Amino acid sequence: MKEDILEQLVDDYLQSQGYFTRHNIKFRPRQSHPDFNTKQDSSHSDIDIIGVSPMQRGVKRVIVVSCKSWQSGFHVNAKLDEIRNNKIRSGRESWKAFRELVQPKWSEAFISAIETATGTTKFTYVTAVTWVKGDRSLWESNNKFRNALRKNPIRILTIADMVQKLLPDLSTTLVGSQLGRTLQLLKASGATISW
Repeated sequence: MKEDILEQLVDDYLQSQGYFTRHNIKFRPRQSHPDFNTKQDSSHSDIDIIGVSPMQRGVKRVIVVSCKSWQSGFHVNAKLDEIRNNKIRSGRESWKAFRELVQPKWSEAFISAIETATGTTKFTYVTAVTWVKGDRSLWESNNKFRNALRKNPIRILTIADMVQKLLPDLSTTLVGSQLGRTLQLLKASGATISW
């Protein structure tokens, strides 16, 4: 299912919060879009994780996650600068890692894939990262991104955020997620987890 460890952690985290999850949902611009370019738009992108909670309402009912498991962390100002100035990182244009946030034809395809999978266009978009450097609100409140996602909220979620949410409620009763169970074992071992 998921080769990326961060995707596995987010999946476990969402399930522990009552979400049912799906993975690697493919999307690409429709061929009839006026800006469709066969050379650039024929390959699919994918939504890493979609979580749906029957217990939540509004934008919290559907969580749509894009995982960026960069060990160097997520540097908010640097990423915004790279996208804004179309910089090349690791051999490709930086915006391509966030195409649904910056290219209208990709935004449309992204939202259409969410609607097909969940029956709604109301959701919370999450950029899941190992750790964050800088002011996350600059990413979360970016007007261009928010407009691309039809004003749906944007959040950054770090590994530390997930651990801090789960750790206080852990008991010795076995939990159903690998992340929760790992945290239980670390806690039982006496390992110090300081976030």
